[in-house]
Amino acid sequence: MNKNIYVAIMAGGVGSRFWPGSREARPKQFLDILGIGKTLLQLTYERNLALCPAENMLIVTNKMYRELVLQQLPDLKSEQVLCEPSRNNTAPCLAYTAYKLRKQNPNAVMLVAASDHLILDDAEYVKRVTMATDFAATNDALMTLGLTPSRPDTGYGYIRFAAQATKNGVHKVMQFTEKPTLETAQKMVDSGEYVWNSGMFVWQVGSFIAQLETLAPDIAAIFQGIEGQLNTATEQDAIDEWYPKTRSISVDFAIMEKASNVFTVPSDFGWSDLGTWNSLHVEAQKDEYDNAVQTNNAHLYDTANNLIRAPKDKLVIIKGLEGFIVVDEDDVLLICPKDREQEIKQITEDLKKAGKNSFL
Repeated sequence: MNKNIYVAIMAGGVGSRFWPGSREARPKQFLDILGIGKTLLQLTYERNLALCPAENMLIVTNKMYRELVLQQLPDLKSEQVLCEPSRNNTAPCLAYTAYKLRKQNPNAVMLVAASDHLILDDAEYVKRVTMATDFAATNDALMTLGLTPSRPDTGYGYIRFAAQATKNGVHKVMQFTEKPTLETAQKMVDSGEYVWNSGMFVWQVGSFIAQLETLAPDIAAIFQGIEGQLNTATEQDAIDEWYPKTRSISVDFAIMEKASNVFTVPSDFGWSDLGTWNSLHVEAQKDEYDNAVQTNNAHLYDTANNLIRAPKDKLVIIKGLEGFIVVDEDDVLLICPKDREQEIKQITEDLKKAGKNSFL
C-alpha cells in the first residue's frame, strides 16, 4: 500500500433534500440511509481503507459534527478530523486539506471522496481510483473520476473527454458542462464523449496548490498566511479566525473548469450520489410491487412504487397508495408524491421562516 496516498472524505453537508430523515444536527452521511446497519460515512471510510492506511484518512466536516465523526469512526485520531467553522463550499475545504497535507508530506497524493455517495462495486472503484492515483503520482495532473452516464440526467454536470487515452488509460478533459437541458444531455449521452462529473478528484497536493495559487489566489493567500500553524496546537484557532474569510465557491468553478492539466478516468462502479429520496428508491431493495420498505413491521395492501421509512418496530399500515414518499421520523411525518419531491427543499425553507427550526 502506497504510504503517500491520502483520502479526504468531505462530510460537512446538511443533505436538505433528505429531510426529515436528514437534519441539521444529524445529516444523511451520519444515517443508516440504506437500512443495512451502517451509515454512509462508515461505508465510505471502509471502502477507502483498501487505498490507504487508516492513519492517512482525513474527514473534513463542520465543527458541529466533530463528535459524530469520532463516534462513528472510533479508529480515527482527533487530528484526522478537520473542522470547518463555516460552510464555504468545496474550494476552501480542499485548499485547507491540501495545505495541511503538504506540510505533513510534500509527496502526498490526495483522493477527494464524498461521504454520502453510494458505490455498489467496491473492487471496480478501487481499480479506477488506483489508475488515477498512479497517474497523478507521476504527472502534474488534476484527476477526476468520470461516471459513464446511464441516462440523460439534467441534474449532473458533464465532462467531455478526448477519445484517445494515454498509455495509462486516462483521458484529457476537454470541457465541463453544468447541468444541461434534457435535449443537450441526450445528445451528450448518445455521443459517447461525455461522463458525469462525480465530484471525486485525485491530485498531488503540490499540483493542486499550484493551480489554486494561479486561479484562486485570494483563497490561497488565506492558507499561505496560516500555513505555519497547520499541524500544530494552534491550527483550529487559526482556522476559526481565517477560514470564514475565504470566498464561498466550488472547486469545479474555482479550479477544475479553468485548469489546463485536467484528466479523467471514465468509470462505471455502480455509483449514485443519493441526492434525493427518489434516488434512494431507485437503489434500495424493493418488494415485488416496487416498494422500498425500511421498517420491520409494515403491512401493505394495494400499494406500489413507494419509499416507506419508519422506526423499525413501529406498526405501519398502508392501503391503496402508489408513487409516494412516506418518511416517519417520530417528530415529523412526511407524505409526498415522488414526482413532487423537488418541493421538499421549499418546505424546509417555509419551516425555517415559520420559526420551526427544531424540526430542521
